[in-house]
Amino acid sequence: MSDVTPPPAATPYAAAATGPKTNTLAIVSLVLAFFISLGAVICGHIALGQIKKTGENGRGLAIAGLVLGYLGLVVGFIAVVVSIFLPFLILGSTGSYSY
Repeated sequence: MSDVTPPPAATPYAAAATGPKTNTLAIVSLVLAFFISLGAVICGHIALGQIKKTGENGRGLAIAGLVLGYLGLVVGFIAVVVSIFLPFLILGSTGSYSY
């Protein structure tokens, strides 16, 4: 027989150190801020409450989702008000009145 030595046993990799995970609702809040502002505000507030209780990461994401969500709500509200009153302003300024 031949003198064949087996290869050395493979050493297993050490598990990666894990810290506090990022709150899922904080991520959802930030993503929703670009599509559904009200959903972003709701998820952001819930996420902040969960982060306060559990100590998870993601407070900045939740706050960013809240800021963008509220900004989207304000812009949407202004757009609705302008679209309602703009036709009256345009038609009222033509000066053609029939008596």
